[in-house]
Amino acid sequence: MGNYDSLSHTKYECKYHIVFIPKYRKKKLYGEIRQYLGRELKRLAEQKESKILEGYLVIDHVHILIEIPPKYSVAQVIGYIKGKSAIYVARQFGERQKYFSGQHMWARGYFVTTVGLDEDVIREYIKNQE
Repeated sequence: MGNYDSLSHTKYECKYHIVFIPKYRKKKLYGEIRQYLGRELKRLAEQKESKILEGYLVIDHVHILIEIPPKYSVAQVIGYIKGKSAIYVARQFGERQKYFSGQHMWARGYFVTTVGLDEDVIREYIKNQE
């Protein structure tokens, strides 16, 4: 067997290329937010036992290559990351410092595709976004 991760009764390699956008495609991902958001997305992924292998914040969208264990669905992990990161950004960079739960940063949907044997191609695509 190759370089697989494992749970108690499972060996797996589940990698996904995910793209999501800010609400209304607003150009929010530059400046001060950009340097902190990448680190926060990685931290949130780790809380769901997932790992962001490659990522890039473009001015109006986010590309990530993420490995998610089979006990979580893609929707669970991405919903968690988008929801918690929106709260983080609002608390750190908005006027509301606590008890924030109402404003939306991310659009509802996202693009997802499985990686399979094209991992190197997708990594290169994500690195060369600009």
